[in-house]
Amino acid sequence: MKKKRIYDADNEPELEKKEKRNKMLKWFIIICILIIAGGILWARFISTRGLRVKEYAVVSSNLIQEYDGFKIVHFTDLHYGSTIRLKELKKIVREINKQKPDIVVFTGDLTEPGSKISKKELKQVIEELNKIDPVIETLAVIGNHDYDTDLWKKIVPNLNWTVLDNTYHYVYKDSNTPIVFVGIDDKEMGKPDYENAFSYTNEIENELYTIVLVHEPDQVLDMKNYNFDLVLAGHSHLGQVRLPLIGALYVPRGSKTYYDEHYKLDKADLYVSGGLGTNTLKLRFFNKPSFNLYRFYTK
Repeated sequence: MKKKRIYDADNEPELEKKEKRNKMLKWFIIICILIIAGGILWARFISTRGLRVKEYAVVSSNLIQEYDGFKIVHFTDLHYGSTIRLKELKKIVREINKQKPDIVVFTGDLTEPGSKISKKELKQVIEELNKIDPVIETLAVIGNHDYDTDLWKKIVPNLNWTVLDNTYHYVYKDSNTPIVFVGIDDKEMGKPDYENAFSYTNEIENELYTIVLVHEPDQVLDMKNYNFDLVLAGHSHLGQVRLPLIGALYVPRGSKTYYDEHYKLDKADLYVSGGLGTNTLKLRFFNKPSFNLYRFYTK
């Protein structure tokens, strides 16, 4: 038989409190679900859109006067095919050119492995990347994901870029004294050759201002025996998903030591760009797509 509920006046306040607690708990769970869902939607559809230009002043007594005001745009981790397609690429190219850089550098991960790109779109990507128009030239190094697809080999040979593969390159502006750019192969998938990359030191007597391009920032740990003034890297995406006061929630191998925007090394500076596309998870949080602009000043 069904038991009748017996009214107990003494327990009524306790029952009301219990019902109130259960109701509050239900609302708390609902609000948490809505916050999490909203955060994911924001990270997927809002934070992956837009574009920031992060500007840094690089001051060095090793630079000669002629390079005062020299400008470099540094973009990286395009991961074309992830959250970056042709529309976004066109905007990126316009913004890069708007800075009127002397040099543009790209530090790896041009496309996202597994992305489907038609022949027509591939041709459009090549045309768009060739619109990047620095005063001098565009330099590049390969990233780990560029080894996972044949798109690098289909795109880059058709670009007006100079790829630095374990080698160096002299850049001149208004002077007979160059800046040296050293480009090193990806450590995860390639074969870095630091000795060959820095072999210009065997050719000259005077020290030149040296900028090193690498994909993975932790590669600086392997360069302790070499002299350089500045390192530009990508790979970490600055964590891709970041929280206020906490920072990066996760960083990939190759950027476990150096993953944030700027580090002061012994005699050099390391700058890591947050990149433009997304890797694996198509999410960004408190970390808009961006590229870096460096303005150089002599002391």
